[in-house]
Amino acid sequence: MEFLRPATWEEALAAKAEHPSAVPIAGGTDVMVEINFDHRRPTHLMDLNRIRDLHEWEVGDETVRLGASVPYSKIIDQLATELPGLALASHTVGSPQIRNRGSVGGNLGGASPAGDSHPALLAAGAEVEAESVRGTRFIPVEEFYTGVKRNALAEDELIKRVHIKKADGPQQFSKVGTRNAMVIAVCAFGIALHPETRTVRAGIGSAAPTPLRATAAEEFLNAALEEGGYWDSGKVIAPSVARQFAELCSGACNPIDDVRGSAAYRRRAVGVMARRTLGWTWESYRASGMGRTTEGGAQCA
Repeated sequence: MEFLRPATWEEALAAKAEHPSAVPIAGGTDVMVEINFDHRRPTHLMDLNRIRDLHEWEVGDETVRLGASVPYSKIIDQLATELPGLALASHTVGSPQIRNRGSVGGNLGGASPAGDSHPALLAAGAEVEAESVRGTRFIPVEEFYTGVKRNALAEDELIKRVHIKKADGPQQFSKVGTRNAMVIAVCAFGIALHPETRTVRAGIGSAAPTPLRATAAEEFLNAALEEGGYWDSGKVIAPSVARQFAELCSGACNPIDDVRGSAAYRRRAVGVMARRTLGWTWESYRASGMGRTTEGGAQCA
């Protein structure tokens, strides 16, 4: 196994073009585990830690441009206002040591269906900036996952940044595990309210071969909120609407039975998380005064 240490992004792209099988490593929180257990034996490892651009982020008017190697701890400490759902998901990642090394770029590169950042990225709306010596392209995150631990990157491409829409409304993340900390998700769920477009997005993790959006559930809820005048009034969401949303989220799952949980349990848990996180985000929306006073007991604007 050869070890590559490019000093610049351009050197990294050139090395990846020359050695397409080279595995990039920054935090190494997943890659080194696979190597240590002999689950993976790449011909080349490419250390990206010397490339400063990957460790930086920029907050724009509409999006956060997050370098691929920005660790979870920085997201928690510095970007919780702009990316609240991702910050909540970052809190659930491993131990403090893992959060100081692991990154969203690494999570995306590994493309595990159980990756903690995926539901939050799907709910917030993100694009993956992939680059090679041939040029740059932007991949919507819902199109990035192509199979179990497979992604849409070409052999000569590396993840440079993730572009994530800044929160314009409340976001939540929920995760079920076999214990309270340092655990791989049995299943996970992310939700984001987008009042500016009057839409809701929902992401599911560890309940299908890939992370996925609950598109049917989103379409139902978006229509129900609009037709019921919920965005303007801020009234409490009807229990029947919340139940139907939860059922549709459960129906979006395509889980398996494994040592961490059964398929039936995962479907059930995703529905419970969907209903609860919808309630939490909507109460935050109401408490913010975004809706007007109504007979339904809404929060005053």
